[in-house]
Amino acid sequence: MGYAVSDEGGAMLAMWVKVRIKPGLRQRFLEAIEADALGSERDEPGCLRFHVLQDEKDENVYYFFEVYTDQAALDAHRTMPHYAVWRGAAETLDGPTEATRCKTVFPAARGYWVKR
Repeated sequence: MGYAVSDEGGAMLAMWVKVRIKPGLRQRFLEAIEADALGSERDEPGCLRFHVLQDEKDENVYYFFEVYTDQAALDAHRTMPHYAVWRGAAETLDGPTEATRCKTVFPAARGYWVKR
C-alpha cells in the first residue's frame, strides 16, 4: 500500500524544540511557555501550531512542536510580546535549547494546516 504525498500549496516550516528546565522552576517555565504558545496560536496568522509536550520519563524535559507558514512567519513570531515573555524566563532553562528545523511531508499541503 502506498501513499501519494501532495505538496499542494507548499510545505510548512516546522520546529521541534527540546528544553530541559531547572528543578523548582517548573511553574515559572509553564507560565511563560503557556503565554507564548497561546499567544502564538491566537495572535499570529503565520503560526499554525504550537504544542507543548512533557517527556514521560523526565519531568524536567519539554518539547515544543511549532508549525509556521514560512520563515517570515517564524521571524514575526520572534518579535511578538508573548515571545518576549518566554525569552524573559530563560533562567528556568537548564542548558541550551535544542532546535531542529523541519519541513512538513505528510500532510504537507498548506490547506491542511490552515487554522480551523
